[in-house]
Amino acid sequence: MSGYVLLALAVVSYAVGIVAQTVAARRTEIRERLDPGLLLRLVRDRLFLLGFAGQVGGFVLTYLARATLPLYLVQAGAAAAVGLAAVGGVVLLGWAVRVVEIVVLVAMALGLVLMVDGAQPSVAYDVSTSLVLVLVAILAATALLAVPAARLRGARGAVALGALAGVAFAVLAVACRPIADEPLLVQLLSAPLWIVVASALVGQALMTAGFQRGSATATAASMDAVSTVIAALVGLALLGDRIATGHTATVLTGLALVVAAVVALAVVATTVPAAAPSSVARPAPPTVPATTVEGPP
Repeated sequence: MSGYVLLALAVVSYAVGIVAQTVAARRTEIRERLDPGLLLRLVRDRLFLLGFAGQVGGFVLTYLARATLPLYLVQAGAAAAVGLAAVGGVVLLGWAVRVVEIVVLVAMALGLVLMVDGAQPSVAYDVSTSLVLVLVAILAATALLAVPAARLRGARGAVALGALAGVAFAVLAVACRPIADEPLLVQLLSAPLWIVVASALVGQALMTAGFQRGSATATAASMDAVSTVIAALVGLALLGDRIATGHTATVLTGLALVVAAVVALAVVATTVPAAAPSSVARPAPPTVPATTVEGPP
């Protein structure tokens, strides 16, 4: 049960990070290109630091959960954070919510219940050298593709950067699943750990840049859909993730519901006006629709 408790706490932590980081990212200056200095400027913002702490907390908790839980469940649980962030905004901050969003969030919750019902805890296979090299190549390609993606504005930029962040976080998930159950010294000396660190930095930078260009939900939903699908497929095919006997259809249905829900949230979020380009910091808007998850994933 400890793995499920860790995953539940991670979802809450990620949701806090999503809300806080978006507010901070949207009130700093937006530049017309990929901005390596964005994170350096944002670290002076206490709200961003709160959101970053939420992301770090979620990362640590999901890292520990991956020691026993399959990637398809952990990644789907992390994906649900965007839905929890929207719910928190409605309940605590009075954000508006549309009927379609309620339907999507219910579908997401149902998908998670189905996946929990069919998940089979297990320890992953050891990662091969060839897989390590493939992960490094994918991460490098992701960083290169971020350069043209950063030139896109509005919802297109948010979704493109979110999708690339999802690839980076999928690399992170695949790299850390085989070593999460190892002794600390073994983890520190393993090559996959450095891939985890690099992919976390790349994913964080791309996610924050996506938050600037459109709604947080568009960025986070596209990110979560990509990372969930990639990690689930790799986990089942190469890392020994298991599904309880007779529950394959249940798990696949749950996975499909979660992915469809986060994609639907991204589609709904594209109706929210994008942030206008600016060379100076600007205050957050006085009212915020629920789909923008602002006040951040």
